[in-house]
Amino acid sequence: RMSAALSRAILVQQAMRRMAPSAASASRSLSGVAAPKSKPHFRYLSAWFCPFAHRATIALEHHKARVDWEWVEALGWERRPNDDGSTKTSHEWWYHWKSEELKAKNPSGLVPTLIAADGRAVFESLVTVDFVDAVSGATGKDRLVSEDPVEAARARVWADRVNRECCSPYYSVLVRTEDAERRQAFGELLQGLRNFSAELEKTSGPFFLADGQLSSVDIALLPWAVRYYVFEHYRGKDFVIPRGDPTLEAFHVWRDAAVALPQVASTIPDHARYLEHIGKYADSSARSKVANAVRRGVAPHEFDDAKDTY
Repeated sequence: RMSAALSRAILVQQAMRRMAPSAASASRSLSGVAAPKSKPHFRYLSAWFCPFAHRATIALEHHKARVDWEWVEALGWERRPNDDGSTKTSHEWWYHWKSEELKAKNPSGLVPTLIAADGRAVFESLVTVDFVDAVSGATGKDRLVSEDPVEAARARVWADRVNRECCSPYYSVLVRTEDAERRQAFGELLQGLRNFSAELEKTSGPFFLADGQLSSVDIALLPWAVRYYVFEHYRGKDFVIPRGDPTLEAFHVWRDAAVALPQVASTIPDHARYLEHIGKYADSSARSKVANAVRRGVAPHEFDDAKDTY
């Protein structure tokens, strides 16, 4: 069975081949003189509240000297009647609306979606991070994917792992209605963070790669790491990521260092605004593929386009 990490690597390679300019156009102007390299430009179909899109946003901000983009808010919320009265704090359900451009360019209708100048699209959040890094032309420690093939392979494995262990449980803590289910999900999340923390200790830190190099693994987790504060607000003090736990010390050092980076700090949503948004998940009134997958009893990263449609 093909792993998610290998599948993502193949998708990035395919996207790079599709969007690569011809040798003639890339290296020569009409006069026959080498032409200056222009920055890649994308329409960036996104949503301010979405942590999956936040991954792409951090990658774009990291490479903003090398990549241009135009932000397009392409996903939002609309109220629809709650006919069976299942929501707890609202008289209506909240459904995602999607722009026509998003639906036309991405078969799943999800953000982030990057559209190149020639109209072709790249999507899936972890794929977009690797893709932006690849087209940026960055080298050395400016890369988000290590130039060392072994470290690049390790990062692909861990980006997938933190996605499953540290990001997916976030939604189960919020969407599940039984306290025991919420606590189980929170325990799984804590164990995922402990696993990540132990891996961080294998290098010089504070990030996943050595010598302070920001990586795709860091970006895979950061959008959720800066949103964990919602647990205390909606689920209480038992759901706070503890400080003072030595098995989580590296995680906290990592998070504190990451949020101080300008390409991260400038992208974090306003807390009050985000708390209001995520309340749709906390009171079970949100109808999205991720929320529907959790209600169906599977992990959010295992959502199904057909089964979890809305």
